[in-house]
Amino acid sequence: MSAKKLSAVETEKSSLPVIGVFATCDPRIDPDARTRAANIVKMAADEISGEIYTPSKQNVPVVYSDLLVDGEKQADAVAAQFKSAGVNIIICVPDTWAFPQLTVMSLLAHFPSDTPFNFTTGNSGPRPGVVFTHATNGALAQSGRLAHINVGNWADTGLNPVMSPETKVNLIDWCYAATTIQGLKGKRVVVFGHDSMGMETALPHVAATRNQFGLEITRLDMKLLADMLQKESYDKEELKRLRTWLEEGSAGIELPEDADSGNLDKSLALYLIVRDLMKELNAVGGGFMSQLEWGSDARGIPLPVADIMESLFNSTFDHNGPKEVIPYATEADVQALLTQLFMTWLSGGNPPLFMDFRKVWEPGEIAIFAQDKGIALTGDTEWEQRGFVDGVNSGSASFNWAALPGADPKDILSKISFPKAVDYFSYLGNSTHFISPEGIEGIAARLAYSSLSGMFSMVWDEAKTVLPPVELAHAVCQTANPTWPHTFVVPKHASMNEYKHYAPANHFHMTWNLKRARLQFWMDMGNVLSVAPWTAKPQFEEGVDRPLPLLYIINGGEDQAKLMQKK
Repeated sequence: MSAKKLSAVETEKSSLPVIGVFATCDPRIDPDARTRAANIVKMAADEISGEIYTPSKQNVPVVYSDLLVDGEKQADAVAAQFKSAGVNIIICVPDTWAFPQLTVMSLLAHFPSDTPFNFTTGNSGPRPGVVFTHATNGALAQSGRLAHINVGNWADTGLNPVMSPETKVNLIDWCYAATTIQGLKGKRVVVFGHDSMGMETALPHVAATRNQFGLEITRLDMKLLADMLQKESYDKEELKRLRTWLEEGSAGIELPEDADSGNLDKSLALYLIVRDLMKELNAVGGGFMSQLEWGSDARGIPLPVADIMESLFNSTFDHNGPKEVIPYATEADVQALLTQLFMTWLSGGNPPLFMDFRKVWEPGEIAIFAQDKGIALTGDTEWEQRGFVDGVNSGSASFNWAALPGADPKDILSKISFPKAVDYFSYLGNSTHFISPEGIEGIAARLAYSSLSGMFSMVWDEAKTVLPPVELAHAVCQTANPTWPHTFVVPKHASMNEYKHYAPANHFHMTWNLKRARLQFWMDMGNVLSVAPWTAKPQFEEGVDRPLPLLYIINGGEDQAKLMQKK
């Protein structure tokens, strides 16, 4: 007998996670109740279908089985259906009592133990699926398996109930976390160069990243890029289009010397070269070492800075029009890259901002600084009362952060200038400069790793951007580097004293319109420690935080349970 040859499958399509929806049931109940239970499966699947998508804007497939799982036979059959469809995210929507071991436990035995699993149920009295949910969730927690429950609402009676909007939102948030976990398994990031500037917090923890997240880290030497620049291994006509686009649409490019024009071209060519290399490798993110060897070590031949390249990768558009955000980290900061990558996926593709955790301006410092500059303040604004962080870095600043979310790319580009690079970079190439507007809200965070626990943690808080008066904003920029992008950030819960002492590294990152429940669900599924030690932050906020999984509650708390899971 000959083996079966598989047909070619599109790489991107085959790599999508698949969500499967099913329901358990009680074989003793009446036909109408069984019809209702099957209808709920289709209703739940339809509610989330088309609502979850990857950064490439592909909808995550949702499938369902209306074969009600009464016992082991049906559990095996639905599991087979799911496996055939490629399901690796599972949702159960029970409306009646069922028997845990005969149904859910038997079905889950067919899947890896880390498969994301969710119960979403109405809070029904007549045929209490919620009772079954609690019974089975308790059994799963007792066996050490993570599950999340979403006790929501739909009508207690009728053949065609519809879940409440809040129930749907909670389920979609969970689905985004599950999609991020499963969608990134087997993917890779590409990092050019070794460990930049000796930053231990930027190291590529290859084995730990592979084991915990299923991500591969491909490392390429920057000699390849230097050689490809020298060989002019890029489309020269496209380079002209890219440069014309920047020249005609931006707020200006500074080219004071004859050599600067050629250096700009090399910087832009670098984007085209790296873009094509990453596409060839199916990479979902990247990083570039830069310092010292690339452009700052006088013993070598300095090459142009990569600021524009990095900004373009992190943006939702370039000279060819709309594009997927490919999270990119300056200085080969791999933990920055991972932070941006996870948060971009959790947000459905929103652009990340890479920043130095630069100067923390506390209220007293702001007042003294403004007075010295002769700038009158009212004392009424939040940034005067709480302070702000000047987030600034030479690279990776997404163009999108020059304007509010949803702005037209033409308007965004018109707010960005490209000054000549200064300071450490041998004056080769151009920086990217803008000042972010106020009113952008999201999560500012940073992934960290500890060799003591062998675990990753995420230091995070909700945050928003603020904007002092123009004169003061420009004066603040002058205290750091006026040619770089600046974003003034105020955390929601952290005091400035806490914020400046608890930063896990010299870089931090922000993604807009990212809900904290999604981040929490993801940290649960990825077994990442949640670090938000801010005194003003409540432990649980109704409608904002995800409910704590039972697995954590019965094992001494979230951190303790995660540490036990690691063992």
